[in-house]
Amino acid sequence: MEKQMLGSRPERVTIRHVAEHAGVSVAAVSKVLRNAYGVSDALRLKVEDAIETLKYRPSTAARAMRGRTFTVGILVVELTNPFIPTLLEEMDAGLAQASYKSMVAVGRAASKIETSMIETMIDNRMDGLILIGPQISGNVMAEYAKQIPIVALAHHEPNSSFYDTVNSDDYCGAQLAVEALHAQGHQDIAMLSYDHSGQPSSVVAVAREAGYRAAMERLGLEAWMRILRLPNPSLSRTRGLAEFLAMPDRPRAVFAWSDMDALRLLSACHEHGIEVPGQLAVIGYDDSAVAGLPLVNLSSINQKPDELGRCVSDLMLSRIEGRTEARHVLVTPQVVFRRSL
Repeated sequence: MEKQMLGSRPERVTIRHVAEHAGVSVAAVSKVLRNAYGVSDALRLKVEDAIETLKYRPSTAARAMRGRTFTVGILVVELTNPFIPTLLEEMDAGLAQASYKSMVAVGRAASKIETSMIETMIDNRMDGLILIGPQISGNVMAEYAKQIPIVALAHHEPNSSFYDTVNSDDYCGAQLAVEALHAQGHQDIAMLSYDHSGQPSSVVAVAREAGYRAAMERLGLEAWMRILRLPNPSLSRTRGLAEFLAMPDRPRAVFAWSDMDALRLLSACHEHGIEVPGQLAVIGYDDSAVAGLPLVNLSSINQKPDELGRCVSDLMLSRIEGRTEARHVLVTPQVVFRRSL
């Protein structure tokens, strides 16, 4: 039998003990303690009962340590887009100038995964969060923004008063793409987009589709207007692109919503013996590093990632310093002409 020393202090009750007693995770207890968004009544009751039973008192020392950590969390839903690394470098450089570190987390375009990762970053005492291409709704994001400064990139929600947004002017950029194709003599201009049903209207593809439609109407090309949808970007494009190229009425020119799909389209054209731009003119959106390679030579809409990255880091730092009014920045893109036109 293990002997207990006389006069020894009883073990201090910690948040982990509360979690074990309530049969929940430490993160769940943390949510209840900070009155986080989305905590159910049942979970709150479990945790509060455990706190009362165990006589748990949060550590005063731990509370005192909850000052700035000089760390900003960056959540990106995917890294397959070759445009993303450039953005991350610019943001990190801007934060580093103010002695902040960035911690990058990669999730998937699923709201449950995103919210879980956001809550983990909050629980790990980040000073602010940068969300790149979030798929959660603006209302949910606003609730998190009441707990921690948030700047969202590639998320069109200009009326939000709780968090900041920075975007390429996607509506304008799509029009520039159509105008570039039209200037080369094309009228049969289609847009290659994807199935974004189930996603919030704040995703960039929605703004780009609106810009495409506006430009086609303004140029008197309504009869040629059509948006062709591939599966969600998380799914394979091989079959969809092959079916597009085999269409008997295939358009003569294509504006692809992103370089990701524009590059895949160029590859599919090569495999099917379709000459670019001789048989199909293509322009993408992002002007990623790959687009400029000599063997690729993809015309694209440049989003000015250096300017986007600087805006994001500047807004985040000013939020951390106490700014409360929301700011929404649009960066005007530009066309980069290459051989694919």
